[in-house]
Amino acid sequence: MGKATAPAGPRDRMIEAAITLMRRSGLSGAGINEIVRESGAPKGSVYHFFPDGKQQIAADALGVNARRVLGFIEASLAAKSAPGDKVKSLFNAFARRLEEGDYRHSCAAGTVCLDLERDLEGLRVAIAASFADWVEVIAGHFAFRDARRARSFAGLVVTAIEGAYIRGRADRSSRAFREAGTWLAELAERESLA
Repeated sequence: MGKATAPAGPRDRMIEAAITLMRRSGLSGAGINEIVRESGAPKGSVYHFFPDGKQQIAADALGVNARRVLGFIEASLAAKSAPGDKVKSLFNAFARRLEEGDYRHSCAAGTVCLDLERDLEGLRVAIAASFADWVEVIAGHFAFRDARRARSFAGLVVTAIEGAYIRGRADRSSRAFREAGTWLAELAERESLA
């Protein structure tokens, strides 16, 4: 048996609560009071750990979530070797993620984008950087004849994932992920070096 994990402190609990709330309802659903309630952390600790308030909590939570999603994408793609199988593995993994959240949780970066106003430029830049990182890791898994086409394909994959989350929540179904995975798998096979 491994060592028992130490209970998370208030800062970590607030980060986890912010991720959960943003995945569920974007930035507008992740207010300070909601984060405190979800995390069970003392309200007074918010400004101790996050002196810049909600935007700092959101930025930190989006950073943590982005790294997790990057690892999730990497592991899903690395599980298979053929290009089409890689794509299907990725989309099936996201489909399961949607199902496990009872069709109530999307991508935190995607939901927060829907709430962005001019005064949230820092969050927009951070989210754009996360998407770019995801595109890079996806592109690195596909040996296309042209590296620019691999990057473009990877961008399409990220776009399809974000769109499948929206459709999946609306339909209460993972079908959009599985359909997109099937079509994009065919494209990946066609574009790959043989």
